[in-house]
Amino acid sequence: MTKDKVWQVDEKELSKKYRTNVGRLIRAWKHGIPDQEITAKTGIAPATLHLIKQDIELTHRHIRLAQKKLKLANESASLGPDFF
Repeated sequence: MTKDKVWQVDEKELSKKYRTNVGRLIRAWKHGIPDQEITAKTGIAPATLHLIKQDIELTHRHIRLAQKKLKLANESASLGPDFF
């Protein structure tokens, strides 16, 4: 697995969990299609669509936090000991 692949949302896992093509939903959101139109075209319940969106946002938040912690750890390790 490449380094960039580790920091992405696992669309395959979410697709299994919600039994729908999550990659297609993400592309629709990126193109600016509103949720009402997505539910009409795909047949997904609005509540389920909302849960999928929340799950993706939470995953992104966790990824950003992990990247920030890693960056801070690398910066503190490179500074060296601070005696004063």
